[in-house]
Amino acid sequence: MKNKMRKAQTMIEYIIIVCLIAVSLIAVFTYLARAIGKKTAGAAEALSSEEGSKAKSAAEGISTDSIKSLGE
Repeated sequence: MKNKMRKAQTMIEYIIIVCLIAVSLIAVFTYLARAIGKKTAGAAEALSSEEGSKAKSAAEGISTDSIKSLGE
């Protein structure tokens, strides 16, 4: 019985760790989304000014507060 409870506790600990890592990655990717979007827009503008200007306006529209709206 004791061994069975220990295995369940270990599994729950692993699940909590995986959830914390997932939330951390979402926060990091949300934080970096605007910077990555701007760099990609700059590269697109170098190839085509018309498409690059569209990409820049789309990159400016990326909200840095999107992590807050995940629960809504």
